[in-house]
Amino acid sequence: MSSRHLVVLLTLTAILGHAEPSASTTTSGDKFRPAQRRYWAFQPVTNPAIPAAKPGTHPVDAFLLAKLTEKGITPSPQAAKVTLLRRAYFDLLGMPPTPEEVAVYLADTAPDAYERLIDRLLASPHYGERWGRHWLDLARYAESDGFRADDIRPTAWRYRDYVIKSFNADKPYSRFIQEQIAGDEMFPDSLEAKVATAFNRQYPDEYNAQNLRSRRQELLNDITDTVGSAFLGLTFECAKCHDHKFDPILQADYYRLQAFFSNISPDDEFPMMSPERYSEYKAKRALWEEKTADIRRQISALVADRVDKQRKSRYTAYVDEVKVALDKPRDQRTPMELWMADKAKYFMNPDETAMAAGLKGEAKAKYDALKKQLAAFAHLDPGPLPKGTGMTELTNEIIPTHTLSVGVYNKPVEEVQPGFLTMLHPEPAKVTPIPGSTLTGRRTALATWLSDPANPLTARVMVNRVWHHHFGKGIVASTSDFGMMGARRTHPELLDWLTTEFVKGGWKLKPLHRLIMTSAAYRQASNYRADAAEKDPANNLLWRYDRRRLEGEAIRDTALAVSGLLNPKLGGPSVLPPVPSGVAASQWKASSDVASHHRRSIYTFIRRNTPYPMLETFDMPDTHLSCGRRGTTVTPLQALTYLNSEQTLDWAAAFAKRVRKEAGDDQPRQVEAAYRLAFNRAPSGTEKDTALTFLKQHQHTVAKGDAEAATLTDFCHALLNSSEFVYVN
Repeated sequence: MSSRHLVVLLTLTAILGHAEPSASTTTSGDKFRPAQRRYWAFQPVTNPAIPAAKPGTHPVDAFLLAKLTEKGITPSPQAAKVTLLRRAYFDLLGMPPTPEEVAVYLADTAPDAYERLIDRLLASPHYGERWGRHWLDLARYAESDGFRADDIRPTAWRYRDYVIKSFNADKPYSRFIQEQIAGDEMFPDSLEAKVATAFNRQYPDEYNAQNLRSRRQELLNDITDTVGSAFLGLTFECAKCHDHKFDPILQADYYRLQAFFSNISPDDEFPMMSPERYSEYKAKRALWEEKTADIRRQISALVADRVDKQRKSRYTAYVDEVKVALDKPRDQRTPMELWMADKAKYFMNPDETAMAAGLKGEAKAKYDALKKQLAAFAHLDPGPLPKGTGMTELTNEIIPTHTLSVGVYNKPVEEVQPGFLTMLHPEPAKVTPIPGSTLTGRRTALATWLSDPANPLTARVMVNRVWHHHFGKGIVASTSDFGMMGARRTHPELLDWLTTEFVKGGWKLKPLHRLIMTSAAYRQASNYRADAAEKDPANNLLWRYDRRRLEGEAIRDTALAVSGLLNPKLGGPSVLPPVPSGVAASQWKASSDVASHHRRSIYTFIRRNTPYPMLETFDMPDTHLSCGRRGTTVTPLQALTYLNSEQTLDWAAAFAKRVRKEAGDDQPRQVEAAYRLAFNRAPSGTEKDTALTFLKQHQHTVAKGDAEAATLTDFCHALLNSSEFVYVN
């Protein structure tokens, strides 16, 4: 054996030797190793003293300077005022300032100009759009099921709007957690809290799955994995089949967490209106149904055979266990059978309108005539009921949860009760059923524990996520893995101090943003320094502000804003902008409202199997999984897509039209205006000369039409494709 192989073997032995607790590595009777017991993430949050520093030093900087001083590194000077302005805008709004906003800020010489800027941005409704997008990554938000059929979820957008509104309102993160885990239990009178439960409705699903017990287990696994990573920053999924190989998470802990969700079922039918308005709606609907009963009976009779045939075909496809559940009256079904029947109801009730599409001859003529008769009563019809989507529980009779042999759905081993991490809280959770309802109260117990200030993980994880999005890298770089194989903390004391401040401040995010962004560290320039890089090449100690590429959504939104095309409308159903001709029309049909095509990217429809091409090219995460940090790739496809796509050319043409409107035909003024719109700065002398030379010479290469307009469009196109446009300093 070579020395190299011996080193590898010894290393693997050392790692794997810590995987399974044994008599030699654990305390007598203890399920966890001493190193696991001591691991920082499971220790209470401390409130460390702020390191000594010069008077007036920002607390965040005091912690950072202590580390820099140890390494003999000095921080970088403050960035230029306009650089800071752009940085703050992109961080909080995901878009650049307008030239007018730049002028106002640069003219403001008051000592607190920057602090007031941060406050203005945090008060903007576009803040929620920017930071809501970060949360939607964690929630694996999408508007279709995935799998082969990839059926759409027509009201999924309500959860997206809930998230945006919550961030804009600076809802305490503790309340935000409670609403998403158990909003229907904890806040039963709040429609918003009911919509919030759609956090766990975001799982990918196959509505026509035949083995529903297997599918149920897959959905529960998805929910367990996502809750563990999003809120606790732990890789619970590694304990699905066995005790976690590295972290103190037992296999029983995985299923103890899963047991909180054992009875949940999707609820896509609840009315999005107050009880009073719903009563009015039902009264109007009842009148319409009374007047149209005979017509609708005749319509149903025309398609009855087709519907019955479809039902029988679908019934035959199910496994025997599901057939048994469907055959029983509702009051005789077990809790599992209730869940199966509820899950099967959409598949077993074909849409009559879809069935009517196959009618021919006399039947088709009669159907059309009846539809016309029905239309005559449209004045009585209150219209479709506005519906929400979320989670509920069909019965408070518990579906038992078992550990599963190597995670296989039909190999139960030992029944477990709802509970938290054994190392932190070995006893079962205390659960109080919700009186007079089908709700078990299990999720309330979990939500209460997750949002408890004494929980050592929840607040730390969220604070680290905020830091990550401001600096491009968290204090713990592995933002959804605080476990023993995750990244090491660069500034442990700072993380705990920020967490303490966050909780003391009522779990509010906006003060946390302000605290971080007013530090000197955040305001540093991005210039490379060889002396500092030699001692800290990865910039873990933050001796400068790392330059970062914008996400695909921010690139698209910025291009729309600069070109003057951006539609600032907030909220509502998602839109489908045009896509390249190669995308299947059946999967992506552009919205008829052209103005909606230019709304912010957060309102673009998210189809799991057919993501919006530009966003997918620029590293949009896979919506089947929770994503705590996006990758940033640099590929030829990105450059080619952004350079050659029709939408980019349209943006460039609109950009040029805007420049011409503002600067007229004066080319020096055009160059000045284009730079101020694209980069929020004036061009340098060399840049201006180069641009004017291009505008003059390129006109002669234009084949026909308005040569000046075409040349200016090409110039604007070049600016949109520049590194300065897609990177923030």
